[in-house]
Amino acid sequence: METVTLGLGANSSYNAYPPEETLLQAVRALKDILSDMKLSSVYRTGAMYYTDQADFFNLVVRGQCALGAQELLSAVNAIENRFGRNRAQEIRNGPRTLDIDIELYGNRVIHQRNLIVPHERMLERAFVLVPLVEILRNSADNERSGLSLYQSCLEREAVRRQKIEKFLDASEFQKRLEQSA
Repeated sequence: METVTLGLGANSSYNAYPPEETLLQAVRALKDILSDMKLSSVYRTGAMYYTDQADFFNLVVRGQCALGAQELLSAVNAIENRFGRNRAQEIRNGPRTLDIDIELYGNRVIHQRNLIVPHERMLERAFVLVPLVEILRNSADNERSGLSLYQSCLEREAVRRQKIEKFLDASEFQKRLEQSA
């Protein structure tokens, strides 16, 4: 089992579900591949790289996974597809119904054609760092690995300037997840 950290984001509706509902459904789907999941709050964030689009809703999920890294990538891609993601028809860094990135896979460093872990842009993205720091601060001491690094990245001016605001507290998101089961 590996401790994995996934970043989820959405800014486009799917089947009349608003993006925050898509995130709820995606987390439910992740229960099939992750155990002992910890969820951050949901954050509303400004789009990066391609900014002419709606704000995103983002959260981070951390849990235990028995799948290998490539198997995990296939599983999260299948979940994205289930919620309307079509990479062939999208603008790079543009609007999407669901995006799931593997941010961390244990302490492993992976450089493969279709998978780079830790995620290559993770340390420049407030929408990953803020929820990740939230989860790590609330975790047991043995899961706090990297906390000071991630906190220091939040102090970088380029990260501090990014639009990010808490949309839904983790406890409220968890409650909605349990109610809609």
